[in-house]
Amino acid sequence: MSSGAPTADFGAGALSRAAALIHTLVTVEALLLLAAAPGFAGLLLVGPDPANLPLAAVCLLPLGPALSAALYALHHRSRDLTELHPARTYARGWRLNALPALKLWTPLLAWLTVIAFTLTHFSATGLPGWWAVLLGVIGVGSLLWGAHALLLTSLFTFRTRDTARLAAYFLVRHARTTLAAASLLVLVAASTALLTEALPALLAAPLLLSLLHSSRPVIAETQEDFTA
Repeated sequence: MSSGAPTADFGAGALSRAAALIHTLVTVEALLLLAAAPGFAGLLLVGPDPANLPLAAVCLLPLGPALSAALYALHHRSRDLTELHPARTYARGWRLNALPALKLWTPLLAWLTVIAFTLTHFSATGLPGWWAVLLGVIGVGSLLWGAHALLLTSLFTFRTRDTARLAAYFLVRHARTTLAAASLLVLVAASTALLTEALPALLAAPLLLSLLHSSRPVIAETQEDFTA
């Protein structure tokens, strides 16, 4: 017998949406760790000596495509519990974005390695102290540019140089988004220094979801002004 009262479709309620989000986050997190596992394994073998910074950078190469695929999967996630395919979406994001992400991630890692190597051997450079501060500021700015570039290359199809230019443009154009990315960077640095280096990796999916949320103005402007 029908009561005549409207009933919500299964998978469309608030509890179902929350369950869908948790399932997506856990799946994407697991796949991100799996994709970056070869590099993480290499990091375990690399000692903490600053001389090993170039080797550490090589170990971090797989992390770029892994992060890009995670951003893609989280952006295209379904809110419906009955329509969840996060693993399939992650795999598609990795296939689409692995090479474009590496084209940006590799020079960024190389540049950051040069900065880190210089700072860890700063006493041998003979440079004045303010150079260390300047290099630190440049390093932070490079990381924030990298956050914009990774987001753009994960969600849109541009030439590498165009993505780099747009990332630099949005770095200033959307200062609130950049500040939000900076706050995430501070959170990652603090959790690494105070707790464990593994914590940011284990919380990568929620951190990337937060980056996506704060980057909605960047995504909207890119869709409206820079895509056909």
